Amino acid sequence: MDADTKEQYVCQVCGYNMVGYLPDNCPFCGASKQKFYSCDENSARRRVNSSRVNDRVTRLNSVPELGYEHAAYRVEAEKNVFMIDCPSTYDQSVPQIDTIFFTHHHFLGASNLYRSLYPARVVIHKDDSNHDMCRGFPFDTLFSGSFTENDLSAVHLGGHTPGFTCYFFGDVLFICDYVIKEHGKWSINPYGPENETRSGLKKLLSLLIERPVKTVCGVDYVMSFPSWNAKVRPLIE
Repeated sequence: MDADTKEQYVCQVCGYNMVGYLPDNCPFCGASKQKFYSCDENSARRRVNSSRVNDRVTRLNSVPELGYEHAAYRVEAEKNVFMIDCPSTYDQSVPQIDTIFFTHHHFLGASNLYRSLYPARVVIHKDDSNHDMCRGFPFDTLFSGSFTENDLSAVHLGGHTPGFTCYFFGDVLFICDYVIKEHGKWSINPYGPENETRSGLKKLLSLLIERPVKTVCGVDYVMSFPSWNAKVRPLIE
């Protein structure tokens, strides 16, 4: 951890990083502080593992698995190397990142430390930037709506969180936990306004009719688009 960084703790139940304060309970999952490690202790016990999705995209996960464990994705574009969401474990061996883009504020991970390490620019939708869970996390760029930057296309969906944004890079879709698989069953993320999340999924699926996607990168899975589409499309029909 950088010398100028104040105390930082990592919940071992969900992986949430608490920057600059030690609460009695995790702001994300409610676990007691007996379930927290300091950031340094967590980094000593874990590393970030990389696994190839394709020649430009790498999946990043904490090893051993940390809490709910979400995947982040490192993308090597022509003019920029960026990350979609951020690992909860701080591992200085993770290769250079120029920009960290967030789908939403639930998976900020150790982005404050990676931002300082590289350094990297941190980007999030403005509607997710002021949530209580963002306490202690710096953001460099706030956006609204959809945009394209360095071959990365961002599509604002809302719903699950007000600022939820999915991303496209080439033929890869980054969807995080907008749709989830639990106990073998697929569902729209139930946390947040159901009707708005369903509308966001309908918007996304309508875009995919014209967009060539081969691979879908989710919160804890990587799937071929045909397999993912077969599981997800019935959720709105």
